[in-house]
Amino acid sequence: MRVILADDSTLLREGLLRLLTEEGHDVVAAVGDGTALLEAVAEHEPDVAVVDVRMPPTHTDEGLRAALEIRRRWNRIGVLVLSQYVEKRYAVELLGDGSESVGYLLKDRVLQVDDFLEALERVATGGAAFDPEVVRQLVARSAREDPLGRLTARERDVLDHMAQGRTNAGIAQHLHVSQSAVEKHVNSIFDKLGLAHLTGYSRRVLAVLRYLEG
Repeated sequence: MRVILADDSTLLREGLLRLLTEEGHDVVAAVGDGTALLEAVAEHEPDVAVVDVRMPPTHTDEGLRAALEIRRRWNRIGVLVLSQYVEKRYAVELLGDGSESVGYLLKDRVLQVDDFLEALERVATGGAAFDPEVVRQLVARSAREDPLGRLTARERDVLDHMAQGRTNAGIAQHLHVSQSAVEKHVNSIFDKLGLAHLTGYSRRVLAVLRYLEG
């Protein structure tokens, strides 16, 4: 896998570079700001870019804006954003009109190497990966509001895993239920969110967006 790293923390950047190299990945560039990130992506066109939200010069959202620009200009390149905190708006902006090749993890997740590598692989191969803590906090906010409040606890679990980017098979594996049971829950979620008869759009993406916006 060809990877670009963008983080203004030299320590984290070098640590990730060493980790990914030891895992057999090709880190084609490691940069410290959004402008250099876009230049590196244009030059190397990697499989995935790992991007810090806050980078120079203002340390606000330069990394996120660069990530959104990558999504707009090179939609086949995966973008995995790392953030120190749960920031709902950023997660929703990243999803945009699709959940392919995108991820949002808290930086602490990097310390859980297997989870981080799994998320990176998922994003690089066209899937999505959202940090369980990000999803948990969004669930807590959403639970007080309709129509998400109509979901059962199990349906909420399934939607939680959908928001993390898992397939029905992956959800079944994590919840220790059959894939057909997951499919029934997904259909019930679509029904309760008013998406059951919608055509021309990805109901899965719309359900996750509604979940994050709740």
